[in-house]
Amino acid sequence: MDFDFREEHLLFARSVRDFAEREIAPFVEEAETKEEFPVELFPKMGELGYLCVMCPEEYGGAGADRVSECLLMEELGKVCLGIASGFLSHSSVSTAAILHFGTEAQKRRYLVPAIKGERIAAFGLTEPNAGSDVESIETTARKMENGYLLSGAKTLITNATISDFVVVAAYVDRSKGSKGIALFVVDKGAPGFAPPRKLRKFGMLSADLGELSFEDCPLPSESVIGEEEGGFGNIMRVLNSGRMVVGARAVGLAQAAYEAALSYAQQRVQFGKPIGTFQAIAFKLADMLTQIEAARLLVYRAAWLYDQGRPCIKEASMAKLLATEMALYVASEALQIHGGYGFIADSPVQRYFRDARFGTVVEGTSDIQRLIISRRIGLRS
Repeated sequence: MDFDFREEHLLFARSVRDFAEREIAPFVEEAETKEEFPVELFPKMGELGYLCVMCPEEYGGAGADRVSECLLMEELGKVCLGIASGFLSHSSVSTAAILHFGTEAQKRRYLVPAIKGERIAAFGLTEPNAGSDVESIETTARKMENGYLLSGAKTLITNATISDFVVVAAYVDRSKGSKGIALFVVDKGAPGFAPPRKLRKFGMLSADLGELSFEDCPLPSESVIGEEEGGFGNIMRVLNSGRMVVGARAVGLAQAAYEAALSYAQQRVQFGKPIGTFQAIAFKLADMLTQIEAARLLVYRAAWLYDQGRPCIKEASMAKLLATEMALYVASEALQIHGGYGFIADSPVQRYFRDARFGTVVEGTSDIQRLIISRRIGLRS
């Protein structure tokens, strides 16, 4: 068993780390304060090949593996989870659907500029009455002679107001159940596609989250991604492969929270000595680091299994579950170690805590992950 990253992985992670600290970190405070995603980072990421890294070189991608994508997202998550989420939705979910199931024309029209950072993508799945239960979506794509009429609403959509195109899930034939769901690509400004509405949030302030609305939005037949039937299975494939990347993002946040807590514990003096020398604080830090390393191993094992072409649905859910729950625990302990200073708005620790809470409810809640895992070990409800 070899637990070491390959040299190219280490070099890639180091280059992303340097970029994130140099180009992204300076935007964080302003982006969080204004609650606006710094869209100017997209072409910078694209220029260096950090967008859609798993896309083949023929489309301008890096042709990287899933381990590399997780390394990238861990480094971005360490700097700012909100900003990292915009890149994750764009690269690991929205464009992934086009890469795996789209036509060559769709890949040239949408994937190529997305890889360059010239166009931003969003994924329209969640609705006001449909979250974990994907089959209950109400958005419909009524078939017409030369295409479809899309109607419905989506909510909690990352990159909603900054996106140039959206991959949307809709029913073409509700009588077929989940088999009647299809995926469509919809351009910003299409007739019947209302201007997205931005949502305010408790955490992830720099992420762009919003609502989408479609009313008799005409779509050509070539807007279907894949087939009219089978969209539900394609959605599940995209979400499953993206879960380990979400886990890596959570590991990055947890690492940042741990390092902040360790530094503070070494510098903060009470009762004549650094608080890190007190067993109560030292044990907290020991537990925090142990859980980070456990989650990191699970995330990269799932990514390695994916790269080997081996089944990893259970492992991806386990990685997402453990990593996001771990990040919430570590961020909470980091805030506790900082005491009152952790609540000050200028402290990044309060941001880590707020952002970590979001990880357990997106890309499949923790309980949905437990449901997937339980079914994979033969327990059916």
